[in-house]
Amino acid sequence: MTTSDGDRDGRRVNTTSGATLVPGAWVRHPDRPDWGLGQIQSAVGTRITVNFEHAGKVTINAAVVSLDHVEG
Repeated sequence: MTTSDGDRDGRRVNTTSGATLVPGAWVRHPDRPDWGLGQIQSAVGTRITVNFEHAGKVTINAAVVSLDHVEG
């Protein structure tokens, strides 16, 4: 499960894998592979807004859903 304390400006969310999810990072939703690849638009506390290829903009609670960070 993803945990997040955020940083001082509220734009970083840390995953259990150690990856830091920041605006511009690419992710996948582990339970919704049909949504495709998503790019983080904003991260404030545990609320992450992601623009997915096939689902559009979705706000995700990082305390409940652990997004998978995608390299490159």
